[in-house]
Amino acid sequence: MTEKFNLAPLKLEEYTLGNGLRVVLNQDSTIPVVSVAVYYDVGSRNERPGRTGFAHLFEHMMFQGSENVPKAGHFQFVMKAGGTMNGTTSSERTNYYETLPANQLPLALWLESDRMRALAVTQENLDNQREAVKEEKRLRYDNQPYGQVFDLIAEMIYQNFANAHSTIGSMEDLDDATVDDVREFFRVYYAPNNAVLVLSGAFDPDDAKALIERFFGTIPAQPAPPALDVAEPPEVAVRYQEYEDPLAPFPAFLFGWKIPQRRTPEFYALYLAGKLLYDGESSRLYQKLVKGDESVIQLFGFTDERRGPSSIFIGAIPKPEKDLSQIREVIMEEIRDIAENGPTGAEMEKLQNQLLNDTIRARQSSLARAQQIAEFALYDGTPEFVNRELDELLAITGEMIRENVGRYLNTENRTLLDVVTKKS
Repeated sequence: MTEKFNLAPLKLEEYTLGNGLRVVLNQDSTIPVVSVAVYYDVGSRNERPGRTGFAHLFEHMMFQGSENVPKAGHFQFVMKAGGTMNGTTSSERTNYYETLPANQLPLALWLESDRMRALAVTQENLDNQREAVKEEKRLRYDNQPYGQVFDLIAEMIYQNFANAHSTIGSMEDLDDATVDDVREFFRVYYAPNNAVLVLSGAFDPDDAKALIERFFGTIPAQPAPPALDVAEPPEVAVRYQEYEDPLAPFPAFLFGWKIPQRRTPEFYALYLAGKLLYDGESSRLYQKLVKGDESVIQLFGFTDERRGPSSIFIGAIPKPEKDLSQIREVIMEEIRDIAENGPTGAEMEKLQNQLLNDTIRARQSSLARAQQIAEFALYDGTPEFVNRELDELLAITGEMIRENVGRYLNTENRTLLDVVTKKS
């Protein structure tokens, strides 16, 4: 199908600096902009008990100034140059990125290199960013209805601490952190040999290489970070839990399943099954529960893609007076149907069209290209997988979806988190 749509592979050039920094160049001069993505191989999975939340804290710390950039200067330089920027943290990595007019590439590379080389890790910055993280936790998690449910269900699904604890971490752990702790975390994980740098967009490759060598080439490498074990037993940690949410206006529930790691045929089959079940208004569960029965206020589903064991969540906020057990049974009935009969021919055609459309849309954005390339380079050791993933997804058959839904979803080996309203 890719040949039919003439989906040409992305042009990639990969090399490594002497200090171990992996670089991938994706030149595309269609639009005079360039995106820069720096991915560090550190996420919540790298944290140990008593030291959670450090990866997310560093996402904040990285904007607090460095040797030649004042506090908040990174934002100001990029915005004044007509660009956009951000950073995010997940279980798998911490990333930082900018999209700028093409002639501003030197600025983006200088900014990223300055904080990789010499972040301002001071007591003042630690204290104010620790408070910023606490406020974020209060706003996004503690003081939001249903704000805790995804962290709770991760603890129910996973048995390995590396996988189970939340990305935002423990406020007690952050309170206990010292400047020396934070400096050591930076030294170990924010080294060039623990990072990937990707450029995508309009640039001259020779000029870009010279700039990268100039700004990043003299940053010293560090010893490799500690080895990481994210292995999991097949069984979920806890099958059932009731959680009283004092802010929830209505009861809700969330199912969770443990599934194989990313980039395996099993994962791809279950990812596509998830799209069939809950992705968009044409999905089975939306048609049944939202449009058909009109029994839920909100339906949600998500595939949490990880390098180790991954997971799938499906949940709903039912309308008042609706029977939660009946809604849960509808979900399991659809799972059982796919496990027994597989997707229909029409559903497989819809999935393939969606995959093609999503890939074409993502390739129109220099930032989306940079982020996808960086993930493959960091997670899988080669950016070339960005040109293979569509074919691998299109190769998933209805029978593979049926078989893996039967094995991983149509099973008692799942979690159920019941969210109840505050008891009067």
